[in-house]
Amino acid sequence: MPVRALSIALALALAAAATAAASPTVRADGAPPVCAEGCVAAATGSGPLFLFSGHGWGHGVGMSQYGAWGFALHGYTYQQILAHYYPGTTLGTASTNVIRVLLQSGKKTMKLSSSVAYAVIDGSGATHSLPAGPYTLKASSLAWPAPLTFTAGDGGYLTLGRAYRGQIQVDVVDGKLRAINVVPLEQYLYGVVPAEMPATWSPAALQAQAVAARSYALATRNVAAPFDEYSDSRSQVYLGVSAETPATNAAVDATRGQVAMYGGKVATTYFFSTSGGATESIADAWGVQAVPYLVSVPDPFDDLSPYHDWGPVPISAKTLSKDLKLTVPVTGLETTLDPEGRVARVSIVTPPSLRSTAGASPPSSFSAGTVSGALGLRSTWFSIAMLSLQQPSPAVPLPYGSTITLSGVVQGLSGVSLEQRTYGGSWSLVGPVTPAADGTVSLAEAPTATTDYRLAIPSAAVGYVRVKVMPVVDLASPTQGQVAGSEEPAMPGAPVAVQVENPDLTWSTVATGAVGADGTFVVPATIPAGATYHVVVTPGNGYAPGSTAPQVASP
Repeated sequence: MPVRALSIALALALAAAATAAASPTVRADGAPPVCAEGCVAAATGSGPLFLFSGHGWGHGVGMSQYGAWGFALHGYTYQQILAHYYPGTTLGTASTNVIRVLLQSGKKTMKLSSSVAYAVIDGSGATHSLPAGPYTLKASSLAWPAPLTFTAGDGGYLTLGRAYRGQIQVDVVDGKLRAINVVPLEQYLYGVVPAEMPATWSPAALQAQAVAARSYALATRNVAAPFDEYSDSRSQVYLGVSAETPATNAAVDATRGQVAMYGGKVATTYFFSTSGGATESIADAWGVQAVPYLVSVPDPFDDLSPYHDWGPVPISAKTLSKDLKLTVPVTGLETTLDPEGRVARVSIVTPPSLRSTAGASPPSSFSAGTVSGALGLRSTWFSIAMLSLQQPSPAVPLPYGSTITLSGVVQGLSGVSLEQRTYGGSWSLVGPVTPAADGTVSLAEAPTATTDYRLAIPSAAVGYVRVKVMPVVDLASPTQGQVAGSEEPAMPGAPVAVQVENPDLTWSTVATGAVGADGTFVVPATIPAGATYHVVVTPGNGYAPGSTAPQVASP
């Protein structure tokens, strides 16, 4: 399978070896930043920023619901829609007419109710009448032997959080209450179809959904278990009477009893929201044995979905590490693609120093489904781009008037800009950045005050790096009884300290003063002959303290 690598390990080595640095192609200092309203700015120190862009929403196996709607809008019947997404299947008739759906479990108490009088049959077969209204059950003190089967009177429904057709059976399992809705199959579908597909969609799409839901329920039900289906996405979403609409009920009625069949059995008709242009085979999606009717098919009308394309979704290396429970720094990602171009696996790239350590663990690798689930991505059909800007090393203040080189990596992106934020100010555009062929960027900047830098696109920015700037402090020729010098840039009133080195190599302040309006200072001080001293100016306002080199006092 093809492998796509997104690693900064090599890029960092190349950047470190670079001897020349380039500024942004066209400087636009002071212009508004490209990362503005709605842009996601990663936190400083959060590492490389990965940007995931992809197609579709869901696992990709079986029927694309938006695609089915598109087919319906183009005049296709539900039979044609089903035949397209489940090739080789034919329509047959369901032999089961009752389904058991788990509504709640693990409860100490439950409150059932009905708008009409209702009855309950207990575990001994005795029948008890209940008036309209609520009835509370406690696992520790049931009034009658379990299981209890509740049935609403004519014209009414049972309510357990939601209103449901059919009966509700309550039992005690491991000391807790469990409620199962025993309901006719077609009435069950009344509550499923509108929960899985908008009722405003075309009749043919709703009818295809009804057959797919009916088939899926029967193909996946566990007749040996206490219940057949969950009421949520572990099976298919079932919302009871409250979700029913005339349009979806009509779709169920129009296809009453019809199921997709293959090889004499009801087909397992998986469905999902959006394919992105083509469905996925079950073998490639989940690494299981191939199923003839669950293969990749083109989805030409799926582009009406708002999720046909998505992203970029920005996720920092720090967030990715947390969500995947990694214990090592992440410097890159590698994706392995399946035969249909979707991601099969994602491998984590760590710093070279960790990979070369004797006994080091092999790189972590995750299935694409695990990654998309952990990161909240819509599908496994995605690509990964990256922004990275390294904190200059060593991270020492930059003397005023000096130039520093910012190193980073841009991969899979165009239209990247460098932005800056001077101390106390707001973000502004420096200019567009053009990476080298290998993705590295090397940018020469000369900040005049402590400045934050970041690489950005309109939707996201990598965590900023901070370059501290310190004033340049120079001493004048030694003069008896005073220490004089100058500071650049001139910051009138900035505190000046004359310090003498102690035997333990610490420093003690022996005299203080302030910078004058012209950037010079004169501090009355007597330094013992042979003592080592220096001058420290601490201007604040975003500047780091600046100091002279140590001097030895003359006799």
